[in-house]
Amino acid sequence: MTSWQVVRLIAGVFILTSLALAHYVHPAWLWFTAFVGANLLQSSLSRWCLMETLMRKLGFKPGC
Repeated sequence: MTSWQVVRLIAGVFILTSLALAHYVHPAWLWFTAFVGANLLQSSLSRWCLMETLMRKLGFKPGC
């Protein structure tokens, strides 16, 4: 898998997990969902993503 695929996989897992936690534990977990969404928006506008940088340093290959 490439670094961008791993980033999107992690973002999807975070969003689904936070939605489940908001439903079963406490609605305040929706703030985590908003945080992940804001980071996705930021990375699309700035073309830089910290998680993708970390994935590359962990050895995942860059590229589409």
